[in-house]
Amino acid sequence: MIPEESFGSIENRMQAVGLALEELLVTAQKQDCLTVGIYESAKLLNADPDSVVLCVLAADDADDVALQIHFTLLQSFCCDSGLPILRVSGAQRLQQLLGAADTNRNQEEHRDLHCMLVTNPQADHCRLQEVGTYCQESRRLDQWVPELVLQER
Repeated sequence: MIPEESFGSIENRMQAVGLALEELLVTAQKQDCLTVGIYESAKLLNADPDSVVLCVLAADDADDVALQIHFTLLQSFCCDSGLPILRVSGAQRLQQLLGAADTNRNQEEHRDLHCMLVTNPQADHCRLQEVGTYCQESRRLDQWVPELVLQER
């Protein structure tokens, strides 16, 4: 049986990694080191997989079969390439963080934030290391695609 205080520390760890991920994504976007969209991400992984340092898959709707097929293919490619993968829920929070920066779009038209690739190893390195360590620790616990819930604010 897991002690009750362990649940609190696990929750705190996941919250800290969630904040690190948010900061990393915003920094990567500002530095033009964030590829957004399933199609765009697949093109980059095919053309230059060595430039990718993190793959983030975001979905709140597990019932979207086509999206799940895309995720399965992307996960397989990333696992075969040794790329850290993280699955997140909290699409509204991602839209708050990353959607506002794209002012050329109609506000009602949402960007495809289902897949994001961080492509610069220098993009807020300590945050990248924190998220990468979380992914490695999860793999050691046989959770190949760790999951995080981004908290709305």
